[in-house]
Amino acid sequence: MRNPNIDTLLTRVLGRAKTDALFATLTIPALFDEWEPGVVTRAELAQAMNMALFEGLLERSPNGRAYTDDAIANGGSVYFDHGALRTVRWPHNGALPPGEAAFTRILRPLGFRLNGRYPLDKLGMTGRAYAHEDAPDEIAQFFVSELHPERFSAEFRQAVTNVVGSSRDPLTPAAVGLLWEIERDGWLPLDAAAVLLPVVVGAFARQHHVPREADYEVLLAESAEMAWIATEGNAFNHATDRVADVFSLSDDEKAKGRPMKPDVERSRSGRVFQTAYRADVVEREFRTHDGALVTRSVPGSFYEFITRKRTFDQAARRWVTDLRFDAGNAQGIFKMTANEVKTA
Repeated sequence: MRNPNIDTLLTRVLGRAKTDALFATLTIPALFDEWEPGVVTRAELAQAMNMALFEGLLERSPNGRAYTDDAIANGGSVYFDHGALRTVRWPHNGALPPGEAAFTRILRPLGFRLNGRYPLDKLGMTGRAYAHEDAPDEIAQFFVSELHPERFSAEFRQAVTNVVGSSRDPLTPAAVGLLWEIERDGWLPLDAAAVLLPVVVGAFARQHHVPREADYEVLLAESAEMAWIATEGNAFNHATDRVADVFSLSDDEKAKGRPMKPDVERSRSGRVFQTAYRADVVEREFRTHDGALVTRSVPGSFYEFITRKRTFDQAARRWVTDLRFDAGNAQGIFKMTANEVKTA
């Protein structure tokens, strides 16, 4: 039976059809087999947020949608492992808190805790993973990366300011208050949670104005990642299905003609393996020097796959999944959005 609190929250935000599709697509953590009607725990709200964000990713990734449709048609499901987003740690960020602070203020009240720091020095970035305290192996993690403009040229830094300086803060005072309440108490009344959910989901989006084409060109010359942020903002960069054998899956998807990454990324530990589709192409607007709007085809979001090895914990007498990430893997996966598409 579905958890009625999560079901009600998602139905109010997404509608019945999309909610039904999500419950049919995603593996639901066993934690949610029990509930208190009308009392939404932090884990339930976190799960509802994750499911809504997963649906948003599929709307921007036709390849991801095609994969999930195939999985369901073949009697399977998707084990949502993690979602990734990109931020900019920069003081000239408009009304939006710089870097990951814009999202830890959401993640921490909902029960997520830091689960690893990963230097992405080749990209001028730092990544951090956040896992949920109540069900770290089952509720999807967040991989939040921060770009450091100070590591780039003066022209680049000015372009960053030009792009993100207009950012708005998506969190309303009411939402901030509800986040404080759920952090304090661990739960919210259903109606209050229904008010909060669309606000926190809406935070995972672009908060700044349409970027100038000249600024985009400057950013693209030094950082494909910052150029991506210029058009997509803090939307999910990718969502990830945890699968039993990513190598076999990669071969199968290539055989279907899907735009797969050529090679599977292997962690230094030999325990985490990742691959992905190339980013789907999206149409985005830019401002020209005279203020006119032009449209370009640029890399959007993409869909990823991961295999995590398990070990038997002798002390706990149970199998434990390796929930870590790998900096080398991440930098390889990030290249999926590096393919620049010419002006439309």
